[in-house]
Amino acid sequence: MYALPCGAMPCAKLLCCFCCCQLREGGGTSYGGDDGGSLRPMDAEQLRECGHRMVDFIADYYKSIERFPVLSQVQPGYLKELLPDSAPNRPDTLDTLFDDIREKIIPGVTHWQSPSYFAYYPSNSSTAGFLGEMLSAAFNIVGFSWITSPAATELEVIVLDWFAKMLKLPSQFLSDAPGGGVIQGTASEAVLVVLLAARDRTLKKHGKKSLEKLVVYASDQTHSALQKACQIAGIFPENFRVVKADCSKNYAVAPEAVTEAISVDLSSGLIPFFICATVGTTSSSAVDPLPELGNIAQGHDMWFHIDAAYAGSACICPEYRHHLDGVEKADSFNMNAHKWFLTNFDCSLLWVKDRSYLVEALSTYPEFLKNKASQANSVVDFKDWQIPLGRRFRSLKLWMVLRLYGVENLQSYIRNHIQLAEHFEQLVLSDSRFEVMTPRIFSLVCFRLLPPTSDHDGGRQLNYDLMDTANSSGKIFISHTVLAGKFVLRFAVGAPLTEEQHVDAAWKLLQDEATKLSGSA
Repeated sequence: MYALPCGAMPCAKLLCCFCCCQLREGGGTSYGGDDGGSLRPMDAEQLRECGHRMVDFIADYYKSIERFPVLSQVQPGYLKELLPDSAPNRPDTLDTLFDDIREKIIPGVTHWQSPSYFAYYPSNSSTAGFLGEMLSAAFNIVGFSWITSPAATELEVIVLDWFAKMLKLPSQFLSDAPGGGVIQGTASEAVLVVLLAARDRTLKKHGKKSLEKLVVYASDQTHSALQKACQIAGIFPENFRVVKADCSKNYAVAPEAVTEAISVDLSSGLIPFFICATVGTTSSSAVDPLPELGNIAQGHDMWFHIDAAYAGSACICPEYRHHLDGVEKADSFNMNAHKWFLTNFDCSLLWVKDRSYLVEALSTYPEFLKNKASQANSVVDFKDWQIPLGRRFRSLKLWMVLRLYGVENLQSYIRNHIQLAEHFEQLVLSDSRFEVMTPRIFSLVCFRLLPPTSDHDGGRQLNYDLMDTANSSGKIFISHTVLAGKFVLRFAVGAPLTEEQHVDAAWKLLQDEATKLSGSA
């Protein structure tokens, strides 16, 4: 594993113990005194004691994480049988709680930070992100407006500008331009807010009664979050256009197919208003042709959104930045720092070229929120850039990741995972029983076990069984997708602790299980 500075391996979110920790006579640390009126839920020295113990507990978890099955092996409803059916009336001890976590909670945890976790896409944690979460929990602000904690708003503005410059985004996305950046919870929230902004911008031009005519365009490889966003935004289901990706172009969408769909809709009197492109699709990490799609959007006065939730992190490396060529034509751009950038969940970065559309779509001004700074329009109030009112101090953890690791180390971290994925790809190619299904671009390898010619379902059951037996072993966790009708296995490298030995062990397990399945066929 690439060694990061700051003294410790990347580790998970610190579950700070903000509690009253009084020592009972006879042992154990409890959450409250025997007298109900003595509860002191926040006391500095009690926090110090409980916090140290919790950090030790989590550090021990990380030291032993490889002992646990990567994928939880429990059955649905297991926890109801282990916990009481009502909350305790009297305080329990911290020791007892630790015992319950070990015996009852951890068996039901799928270990996303395990070095043998290769499913979906990663959800990174790190010492720096961990410390940022601690500090955010300590301040525990609800930073909806600048006045509620000026540092929270201003640090977010600064850090998003830093990141935009790392990605070499156009200057219009910076805070001193008409646009700017904001931290959302997830890419699902990001696409929803920009869809609402695009909807309102279009309705302002065509009239509010035009909602039933608005059409959204996306690839069949676009994340399902866009479909949910359309449902929330009131886009008619029949106006959600799913354009089939081109398997000959590594499952990127074909611009000519999008143009054709738009032409058909225009001839029917509909209003094309939103195109979503992806850099690093969920199924196969495909990259849509941004310049061509951007030209199409501009030609029809459509909002152009780019979802780079997974692969955006890789684009801080100069050799991968070309995958963002065309971003200058976009109205909005999103990537998740919590996926592959050592920033604990949740931390989704969204930039818009013109923030006024977000603010117009999402602002409310109740009397109880009015204040001098907001009314003078001299500050940013991020409540007007998101769905909820309240928001956490999430920029702290991203700031700490950037400060404590530095861009060069973060680039090396990304490159190491891509090299490990390339290594796995070569292992697959070296075994004639397997095939790589689409060229690897970043750190995801899509592959499958070739079925015998007599196979009745094209290898679907064979590959499902291979995945199921490997996952059931507890030694690794991988996931699947379907590409061009074929059941495909996905091997995504990205966990902070993953080293070459873990990739090799995973491959050996898959080979061994494939041999067993072939023998039983």
